[in-house]
Amino acid sequence: MGRINALYVRVSTDGQQTGLESQIRALKEWCFRNQINEYEIFADEGISGAKEDRPALNRLMKMVENNEVEQVIVFSFSRFARSTSHLLKGLKIFKEKNTRFISTTESIDTNSPLGVALYTILGALAQLEREMIIERVRAGMANAKAKGKRIGRVKKRNSVLIRSLIEAKLSYREIARISKCSHGSVHAEIVAFRKEKEAEEKQKLVDFQATLKSESSASTIEALKNANVSAESIQNYQQRIEDNAKIKVNEIQGTYYETFD
Repeated sequence: MGRINALYVRVSTDGQQTGLESQIRALKEWCFRNQINEYEIFADEGISGAKEDRPALNRLMKMVENNEVEQVIVFSFSRFARSTSHLLKGLKIFKEKNTRFISTTESIDTNSPLGVALYTILGALAQLEREMIIERVRAGMANAKAKGKRIGRVKKRNSVLIRSLIEAKLSYREIARISKCSHGSVHAEIVAFRKEKEAEEKQKLVDFQATLKSESSASTIEALKNANVSAESIQNYQQRIEDNAKIKVNEIQGTYYETFD
């Protein structure tokens, strides 16, 4: 069985001037002029062009992806897609599946030189559309922040309770059950808790290095212990002291002194 010729038509409401009947009539006349005698009609009625999910269009695109469609013929671009990104997405699939796309109103045929140039033009327009959307989102967020509005979802989990349960070494399941939240919320709180702990440990070491530079390494380590710094951090500090000492010894031992008899 060969690949079919597909006529796609769409209207948002029954009262549109370019209703289904007028679109079908125009496409049939075009097929007659171009000696196309066999075709299948795909019609979506009462569906906005802003919606990419449409019954007839979905069925048509599925057949395109299965290499069952030779060419797709529409009355105008607006009948197929209302957004540049949607149109470009469809054209990309048509190109990959070697399916010809024709818009009779705009006189565009993707197999023609103008049709090839259309991909480049639409690609640039789609990129511009994405950048404009991003810019509008950023401007909206900046405006909301300036007005003191909170950006993003409101955190509903009980951080204090979850952290207490974490320190009690309960399982994810138990913590989620007791705090009445999802496993994802528990994980997010654990990640945040660990980051805060790591930041605290680093800050403690920075503070001690700044204030205890003149003190001996033994007194520094003792001070770290009194400040409840973790054993791992103290061990790392001791290791750095030993490494620095070894470097100094090697520097002294490696010094060459010239002697004269």
